[in-house]
Amino acid sequence: MNCMLVRHGIAVEPDEWKGTEEGRPLTEKGKRRVRQAAEGLATLDYTLTHLFTSSFVRAYETARQLRTVICPTLTVETRDELAAGTKPERLVAFLRTLPSDAVVICVGHEPQLGEVASLLLCGKTLPNFPLKKAGAVCIESEGLMDPGQGLLRWWLQPIQLRALGRRAHAKRREDT
Repeated sequence: MNCMLVRHGIAVEPDEWKGTEEGRPLTEKGKRRVRQAAEGLATLDYTLTHLFTSSFVRAYETARQLRTVICPTLTVETRDELAAGTKPERLVAFLRTLPSDAVVICVGHEPQLGEVASLLLCGKTLPNFPLKKAGAVCIESEGLMDPGQGLLRWWLQPIQLRALGRRAHAKRREDT
């Protein structure tokens, strides 16, 4: 299994938002940067089988951008295991229910995603694996996703993903 954990993009600041925390959306800059990061992820050439997201608006908007750019035929599925504040063990338990050949993107929040990465890679939750907004990590496992058995394939900052996307875009322009 390949599991990509993607943090949602830049959202409206909580003190500038009048609605619920769950309803806080991406900013225009956040939408633009997520799309650019998605274009970078697309260059990595994975054939996705599942796209899961938190139900929070900022994560769902991020997942929709990823879907548009990378995997337009997939359905975006909201999962309670990706809600902000959920224990990382819940997401790992859910991942264990998926086929061993699945290629999954999970869009969510910090600190949960970083804790999931540490649990998969180190076997315990640690606070020193944070993902930046619109950043991504890919963890591979032979068979089921067991704590401590994951293999880090890559960990990309948002600026790196955007650079990959720009490079691919420039190459496409050259080729035409």
